[in-house]
Amino acid sequence: MVETPDIQRGNGQKSDMSADTDPARVDAWFDREVLPLEALLMQYLEHNWRNRSDLPDLRQEVYVRVYQAALENIPEKPRQFLIATARNLLIDRVRHEQVIPIESAADLETLGVAVDTPGPERIVMARDELRRLQAALDRLAPRVREVVVLARIEGLGRSEIAQRLSISEVTVSSYLTQGICALADILHGEPSNIRRST
Repeated sequence: MVETPDIQRGNGQKSDMSADTDPARVDAWFDREVLPLEALLMQYLEHNWRNRSDLPDLRQEVYVRVYQAALENIPEKPRQFLIATARNLLIDRVRHEQVIPIESAADLETLGVAVDTPGPERIVMARDELRRLQAALDRLAPRVREVVVLARIEGLGRSEIAQRLSISEVTVSSYLTQGICALADILHGEPSNIRRST
């Protein structure tokens, strides 16, 4: 088990960020509500972060963020808040990793490294692939197509799709599996049993 983050813990002082929340109350809440969710947090981090050696640091950073937020206002739904905090941390990390320092970009220019802009052939090929994909999507049953577009193009989760379309998550999973398999069959030239009546 991991201890509560060492942020003004138990010293009787309120954090500068604190509105009315007593640190002792936050400590008790954190120990009672957040620490028991460690297995869930670690499962989420393991599933969503490729570098396993970062997991203990990520866990601690999530705990610090949750604790600091609780000093201002204790969340009503600790489980959802913990996962949302972990998700936001991972997004921040990915964004940080994708930032290229200006010095690196300047060095590439001086080395004369070619910029990776697509040539006319690649543009034509990409447009052709998009046309093929659109034609394949058009061959799917309307509801299956809608689920595939929402999941794979718009990036919605299964629960969001289920709510939006007023269907169960099991149905979303079924439609998504049908759609992906049918698209693979269509795009790779294999016969498919596409049911348009769904």
